[in-house]
Amino acid sequence: MSHHELNARRLLCPMPVIRAQKFIESLSAGDTLDVVCTDPGAKNDIPAWCRIHGHRILEMKTVERDIIITIEVGPRAP
Repeated sequence: MSHHELNARRLLCPMPVIRAQKFIESLSAGDTLDVVCTDPGAKNDIPAWCRIHGHRILEMKTVERDIIITIEVGPRAP
């Protein structure tokens, strides 16, 4: 398992979700990804996308202007 970070700062909806989706395609189940963004809509969009695709939100926090959403990659669909 490995940990990664995606810089999605200054991107507006739906780009943080699209970038996270594209990044996660290259990861394995159990890997984690910090999506660092500034669009407040990502607080709803990324968790909704994760529920649909079987990924899990481990943490969501705000540090200054950054919203950091930590995702655990779920298993691949058969």
